[in-house]
Amino acid sequence: MTIERNDVLHIARLARVSLEPEEVPALMRELAAILEYMDLLNEIETDSVEPTAHVAVTELPLRADAVSGELERDVVLEQAPRAGGGGFAVPTFIDES
Repeated sequence: MTIERNDVLHIARLARVSLEPEEVPALMRELAAILEYMDLLNEIETDSVEPTAHVAVTELPLRADAVSGELERDVVLEQAPRAGGGGFAVPTFIDES
């Protein structure tokens, strides 16, 4: 399927996307490639494939909780953006004055 300049401009207007004139040829090629791929997908025989109601995972694999090694306070605080008084320094949220 061929994509014309007016098609790209119409799609851009519907998507409320402003395009520079030099962007239009590249988008024409990209949209044409997408439509060619869709045509290729349409050729796949799917009559024997059962419809899928959803693709959500209904059960997540769980791992056992296991205690691993502890981190040294100094090592952790060295990696913090701000630290002070033996802990993480965070911005004040409430003015207590």
